[in-house]
Amino acid sequence: MKKAFVLLSLALVLLLSGCGHSVKRVDADTQMDLSGYWNDTDLRKASEYLIKECLGTPRLTTYQTTNGRLPVIIVGRFRNNSDEHIDTSILSQRLEASILSSGKAEFVVSGDLRDEVRAERLDQQQGYTDDATMARIGRETGADFMMTGSVKTIVDSYDKTATRSYFITAELTDITTNRRLWIGEYNEIKKVIRRPSVKP
Repeated sequence: MKKAFVLLSLALVLLLSGCGHSVKRVDADTQMDLSGYWNDTDLRKASEYLIKECLGTPRLTTYQTTNGRLPVIIVGRFRNNSDEHIDTSILSQRLEASILSSGKAEFVVSGDLRDEVRAERLDQQQGYTDDATMARIGRETGADFMMTGSVKTIVDSYDKTATRSYFITAELTDITTNRRLWIGEYNEIKKVIRRPSVKP
């Protein structure tokens, strides 16, 4: 009985040790393509290119000189028009953060965050907040331009081989006139994926 218990315990230990997984920490800039789908390397390359293009456009760099102040931008929708799940909010946030850090533009919040800020402002009008520190209604900064964009894919496949090409665009549009201030496109991501044949 005791021998059987020892053998059962040993078998259980071996079984559990075989079910474990390993984790290896790598540098954040390490390029890794496991599935062939959109990944952090693609995000980094696309955002770096688009940020450089946007910050270099003469219409943005001369805006402060012409108008006496920095342009104010609001982030609109970054659409995922690809055939896979892509969180485009990461791309738009990276663009926003980099342009804001450059000192060449100001941003105002949009979407759900704007609703939260407005709710807090309204709450401060209920008589609980000191008048000296209360946020005033009607003082929001209006945006001059809206930043939008999209991610699209073209997939071509034959037999066990497929290619995935990505096209990432970003635009700045004048909210008053609907004129485009800038359009940038990054189309340097193309992957060849070969699937192994399934053996019978």
